[in-house]
Amino acid sequence: MDRTQKWAITLFSIGVFMAALDNGIITSALTTIIYSFKVTTNWGAWAITIYTLGLAISVPIIGKLSDKYGRKRLFLIEIILFGLGSFLVAISPNFTWFLISRVIQSLGGGGIFIIASSYVLNVFPKEKQGRVLGMLGGMNGIAAILGPNIGSFILDVTGNWHWLFFINLPIGLFLFIFGFIFIAEGRESNTHPLDWRGISFLTLAILSFMYGLTNLDGVNIFESIIEPSFYGFVGAGLLLLAFLFFMEQGLARKGGDPILPVELLKLPTYRWTLFIGFLSGAFLASVIFIPGYVEQFLGVDASKSGYWFTPLALASGIGAGGGGALVDKKGPIFTLIIASVICFIGFMLFPLWVDTTWQMVVASCFVGLGFGMMLGAPVNVLATEGTEENKGVSLGTLSLVRQIGMTLFPTIYAGFLARSFTSVGGDIQRNLQQAGVNPDMMPAGEMARFAEMKDFQSLMNLIEQIPVPLIRETIETTIHNAVGRGFNQLFICSAVLAVLSLLGVIVLGVIRKRKISGEAKAQME
Repeated sequence: MDRTQKWAITLFSIGVFMAALDNGIITSALTTIIYSFKVTTNWGAWAITIYTLGLAISVPIIGKLSDKYGRKRLFLIEIILFGLGSFLVAISPNFTWFLISRVIQSLGGGGIFIIASSYVLNVFPKEKQGRVLGMLGGMNGIAAILGPNIGSFILDVTGNWHWLFFINLPIGLFLFIFGFIFIAEGRESNTHPLDWRGISFLTLAILSFMYGLTNLDGVNIFESIIEPSFYGFVGAGLLLLAFLFFMEQGLARKGGDPILPVELLKLPTYRWTLFIGFLSGAFLASVIFIPGYVEQFLGVDASKSGYWFTPLALASGIGAGGGGALVDKKGPIFTLIIASVICFIGFMLFPLWVDTTWQMVVASCFVGLGFGMMLGAPVNVLATEGTEENKGVSLGTLSLVRQIGMTLFPTIYAGFLARSFTSVGGDIQRNLQQAGVNPDMMPAGEMARFAEMKDFQSLMNLIEQIPVPLIRETIETTIHNAVGRGFNQLFICSAVLAVLSLLGVIVLGVIRKRKISGEAKAQME
């Protein structure tokens, strides 16, 4: 690795970390931001939702643009957009301005990881790609996990949420100046005009589909599926994607350059790679619930629960680097098999074994190690295998599918937790009777209030008002069991996804082996 390449990878790593950090960092200040703009909680959630939608829209488009116009040029444009968006967010005079600025910021942050990965796959020899991609994947995963903790730290030090975004400006300036100096330009040989019609349809399709997913209610999942706000937007998104696919096929037959990688989507290996990428997004979505598990099930103070994320973040970084090295030595299929098995072990340790914080650290390290190995090198190598051109758009499509998994599964996981409280009122009454306590000793209306409560903090606030120790302890035990039941279902679901990932990797390995054998026979003939 020469000096220019070292500088490029350093700059890309910082850029990937900065962009991935931003959606997590805001969660720690969301309540403060909502209060600052005097908006409702539902409106406040759009600070995160609109950034997610912007990321989903931008990644496949930026990937294509980097292939066509050059990775250096697009990286610098992305840094400008991200810095401008951060500045506009920080000085927002009202919430509408804030949301528009978040869109600009997301358009800047969405493509940095894609551009960086595409650079590695085009510049580095095959035997060194895994390690470098693993490092980039590790930065991406660690930033996503540590975002809330870093946000809390900045908020504590500055006392002002605006600095969560102002801090991006000197970093962005550094990346722009040194990126202009050290990153070598690279692009695919492509003289076709840009597919603006395809970009327009793809943007509308992704926006409609992803917005529909945000309307899914994890508590009443089946009821929400039949709501127009879900099936209307999701259905419209799928119809637009289907229409776009046929339109892009026609463009490809005419010798054009479609925004959608239609030729890649025809390959079984690429489709199975997208499936595994989707599951990797689901794995990443599951780990955001671990601080809640530490607080609600293990009883750690809420102000310290986020710090128990740190071992998992470190493990994911080690996993990403180790996974990259393993790809270079044993190949992506072997690496993904090991990663899926480690994820399965980690997720199953939670319901079967974890009862203390140190046991939680062991289990979370398994999970972090497993999905860290999966996030970086192996899936990216598989996604671009056999495609000399359009590496950016193939990685962008993979990133979009991963983003869909990260958007869909938090709702499903939260549904497990919420549904575990639906029977808590009856459980409390039954356990009080078994403890020899007459439920009539409870103040009038309290049992009904317990039955109505659907979140942990509300229940704990209600418990603190109970003066009788036996009643209070019985109710605490009942709620602890309900919390454990919800989290156990969440982790078992994640373990099932790990099994699906393992099966998908095995199928992909068989298809890939047949393809390689067929190509070898064709060359011999």
